[in-house]
Amino acid sequence: MKNPSRTSRTKDFPLIVITGPTATGKTDFSIKLAREIGGEIISADSMQVYKGLDIGTDKVSKDIRKEIPHYLIDIVEPNQKFSVADFVREAEKAIKKIKERKKFPIVVGGTGFYIKALLYGLPQTPPADETLREELSKLSDEELFREVEKISPEYARKVGETDRKRLIRALEVYRLTGKPITAFGFPESPRYDFLGYFLYRNRPELYRRIEDRVDSQIKRGLIRETEWLLSFGKNTTALQALGYKEMIPYLKGRVSLEEAAKLLKRRTKEFAKRQFTWFRKEQGFKWINLSEVPEEELIQMIKKDIEDFSSER
Repeated sequence: MKNPSRTSRTKDFPLIVITGPTATGKTDFSIKLAREIGGEIISADSMQVYKGLDIGTDKVSKDIRKEIPHYLIDIVEPNQKFSVADFVREAEKAIKKIKERKKFPIVVGGTGFYIKALLYGLPQTPPADETLREELSKLSDEELFREVEKISPEYARKVGETDRKRLIRALEVYRLTGKPITAFGFPESPRYDFLGYFLYRNRPELYRRIEDRVDSQIKRGLIRETEWLLSFGKNTTALQALGYKEMIPYLKGRVSLEEAAKLLKRRTKEFAKRQFTWFRKEQGFKWINLSEVPEEELIQMIKKDIEDFSSER
């Protein structure tokens, strides 16, 4: 995937990237920002692409989507495969379309790998081997994690014990090439001019928001949504989304609802920690603490950044 030349970039419409840990308030803020600057939103959430995963992924309402166009939400069925390469391809189409409409493309989400791949291009890893993937899919979460940990302890810690999709890919790459997945780096220069913002909150407030969100998801029907998702088969990729896999033991009578909720809250906090870790290494992002900076102040900051961006070109 070649980098476009600088002359081909749209000068007055930089790509705006809003990211940060789960439950920070990225979605609500992005809607306010889009209204203020005339933007359209591209979801960078690896699970919001799946139809029907509304509660577990906290999708923005359909009414809001009618008001402000959103891209890469509800585009594939739960039992269809959707890779980072698919995301990059579809996001590129959306960016082009939004700029042609003279709007600001706003990428919003917490899937760091997807955002990195969009901004810099895909690492040159080998293509998927379906036979090998099927073999690896028979391993448990714990077995996958242990194998990846032997190859690349840092990568294993970064993705965590329950991210089967990335653990399987890491093992697949190693068995195909004899190299850890971390040996296949991203291109050094971004393909897009972008303004990046990592939004976060003080840890106690963030954890309280995570716990409140889990309680809300369960009240709104997360269990019913999990039952529906299970109807597609236990190997459905979408079942790996945070929230659903934690409800399965409850549905099978192995744990109480209280225990399932407690596990989901703990894993969501662990996921938030990994999001912090990922973006600490990323260049070009301003870190904004929403516990201390009012959203209106941040909107004005972004407006000024856009003006400065345009004046430099």
